[in-house]
Amino acid sequence: MHIGATPYMTIDTPPIGRSVVFISKATPGDDEFTLWLAPRLEAAGYTVFADILWLEPGSRWRKEITDTLQDHAAKMLLCCRDSTLSSTNVQEEIGIAEDLAKSLNDPKFIIPLRLEPFKKLLGIGELQYIDFVRGWADGLDKLLAALRRQNVPRDNSKIRINPNWEIYRRRSAVSTKDVPERLTSNWLRTIEVPDVIRYFEPTGAVDIFAMSSACNGFRYPAETVQHGFFSFVALNEVNKSFISTGKFSTSYEINLQKFMDEGLAEREIRSREASNIVQSMFRQAWNTMCRDRGLLEYAYSKDAGFHASKDQLKIGQKIAWGKQGDRRSSMLRNIARGYVWQFGVTALPSFWPYPHFKLKSRVLFAPLNGKEAGDVIDDKLKQHRLRRSVCKGWRNKQWHGRMMAFLELLSGESPYIRLPLGENTYIKLDASPILFTSPISTDLPDEKSDEQEEEDISTLTIRTVDEES
Repeated sequence: MHIGATPYMTIDTPPIGRSVVFISKATPGDDEFTLWLAPRLEAAGYTVFADILWLEPGSRWRKEITDTLQDHAAKMLLCCRDSTLSSTNVQEEIGIAEDLAKSLNDPKFIIPLRLEPFKKLLGIGELQYIDFVRGWADGLDKLLAALRRQNVPRDNSKIRINPNWEIYRRRSAVSTKDVPERLTSNWLRTIEVPDVIRYFEPTGAVDIFAMSSACNGFRYPAETVQHGFFSFVALNEVNKSFISTGKFSTSYEINLQKFMDEGLAEREIRSREASNIVQSMFRQAWNTMCRDRGLLEYAYSKDAGFHASKDQLKIGQKIAWGKQGDRRSSMLRNIARGYVWQFGVTALPSFWPYPHFKLKSRVLFAPLNGKEAGDVIDDKLKQHRLRRSVCKGWRNKQWHGRMMAFLELLSGESPYIRLPLGENTYIKLDASPILFTSPISTDLPDEKSDEQEEEDISTLTIRTVDEES
C-alpha cells in the first residue's frame, strides 16, 4: 500500500558518499519503533533510510533498498528480536551488511538494537548491541553516543526531519468517528457500606504498642489513631478479640458520610484525614477478602496485588464470563516464554465522584517447575522485563477478558462482591464494572474470536528465550 507521499530519498537522488544511517527492520513488527527512532536521528543531523516509506508493490522498491544499503549506508542499525531476525528480507540485508563490513574494513558497520531478548544469530552473535529493552530514551542516548564515536557523517547545519514519518504514523493511526460508544471501565461501584464507624478507647491502662499490634493482627479493618482505634465492628467483637490486650469502650459512633465530610472535631481529625482512614480500612477489607479466597499475594512498590494461583486454577484453564447468551472465556494463568504468568489486580478505593474501587491489572511471573509454577521471581527488574515482552502484545480485548474472568472468580454466582468489615458487616460491590459512554468511537476492527485471542502465538508462546538476570 502506497502512503501517498513523496519519499525523502530515492535512488534517483542518492546522497553523496556513505552518509546514510540504514535501519533494517521487519514490517509491521518494527514500524512503531522505527517511526519513533528515525525522526530523532534526523533531528541529530543524520540522514536516515527505512523501508517503511517504500511500500509500493513490485520489484523497484526492493532494488532501492538494496542499492541504498550497498552504495550509500555508513551504518546499518539492525532491529533485533526473534520475529525480525527470522524475516527473509532482514536476513538478506544482514548478508549484504556482513560483506560491506569486510570490504569497508568496519567491523562495527552493523549496530544491533535490542528491542526484545533474542536468540543469537550466526554472524552477528558476537556484536555488541545497544539495549532498548530498558527504555527507548535510554537506548537512543547510547545510540547517538555510538554514532558520534564512530564518526558517522551528519550535518547539524541542514537538519531536516522528513515529514513522511509523521504522515505515515497518522495514516496508520486508528480513525475516530462521531458516534457514541458504550465502554467498560475498570471501576466497581460501591453499592452498600455501613452507616456508622466507631472509635474505641481502652477503659484502663493499655500498652499502645500492644494495641497497635492487636489491630494489625485483627481479622477486620482497624486503624489506630491517638490512644484508640477506628473500626466498623461491634463492641462485643472488640472485647472478644482484644481480651489479651485490654478492655475497650465505644467513645464515638459517627455517621460514616459525616465523618468523611467533617472529620471528628473532638479528636482534631479533619475531613481529609478521616477520608484517608476510611480509605485505608476499605483497602484492608479488600485484601482480607482476597486472602480468604487463597489468592497469591505480591507486594508491589506501593500496594499489594492479588493473583490467580494454582489453588484456584490450573495452567491454561479458562473461566467463563459474560451475560447469559453472550458467554466468553479467558485464562488467568498460562505459560509464555518459558514462564508461568498469573493475572491479578490491585484494588484502590476511592470516594470521588462517587464511592468505587478502581482495579489495576497486574501480571506476575514464576519459573515453570515441571508442570506448575515455581516460586515467584523475586527480581523486580526481571518481572518488569517479562511484563514488557509478554504483555506488550496483548490486545485490549484480552486485558478486558482477563479482568472479567478475575471478577467472575471472585464473585462466582453472585452479582456482588462482599468485603468483610465485621462478623455481620460488609462493603457490597457490584461485580460488574461500571459502563460509560464515550462521545466518539473508533474504526478499530475486531477480527479475532475469543478462542483466537487466547491461542495467538504472537503473544502467548511456550518457546524459551534467553533472559538476562
